[in-house]
Amino acid sequence: MPLDWSTCPAVESVPGKFSGAWVFRGTRIPVSAVFENLEDGLTIDEIAQMFDGLTRKQVQAALDFAV
Repeated sequence: MPLDWSTCPAVESVPGKFSGAWVFRGTRIPVSAVFENLEDGLTIDEIAQMFDGLTRKQVQAALDFAV
């Protein structure tokens, strides 16, 4: 069953912004990018450094929500 991201305060989906995909609040960084990079072996800190405007706290909030 897919997650209901609408209850996660770290993310948002805005029609017309990144095609309505779930992104980190205040950014255009898709939540899916975090999971793809984790699967590739990157750490939370590496991911946060990779994307301008993304914080470790935001990444951790999304991960905590997903478990």
